Amino acid sequence: MPIKYTSGDLFLNREGVQSFAHGCNCQGAMGAGIAVTFKKHYPEMYDEYRRRCKAKPREFNLGDAFLWKEKDKPFVFNLGTQELPGPNATYEAIEMALGNMWRQAEAEGILSIAMPLIGSGLGGLEWKKVVTEIEAIFGAWRGTLLVYVEFLPE
Repeated sequence: MPIKYTSGDLFLNREGVQSFAHGCNCQGAMGAGIAVTFKKHYPEMYDEYRRRCKAKPREFNLGDAFLWKEKDKPFVFNLGTQELPGPNATYEAIEMALGNMWRQAEAEGILSIAMPLIGSGLGGLEWKKVVTEIEAIFGAWRGTLLVYVEFLPE
């Protein structure tokens, strides 16, 4: 099955994935949850994400999948899962963002992605419904999607 569920620290990248993914708001804030760690590990990505959110007209919106590429690091899919910070994610935005991520991964030849529980936790959605969306979109993918269901520091 192309979807694997695991626990651990995504950033240790023990599976050697080509890309990470995480849910983002569309306001340019990465101030809580795993987003803080993405901001720390990828400061230039954060600057570009923030620029896109603050652009007129805005260049990062619900359902978008903004792919950041950085040499010698896993790429990062920033997924527009919610308009505002906090428990504001929507199933529709998750479905669109995952679909966009799938299409970009196919176009870029990315065959392995690791991500946390997008949309649940700080996003406020029910994880079982998010899993249904993930499995509907990535269930027949030719790559591997590694979903971290629990953070375990090492």
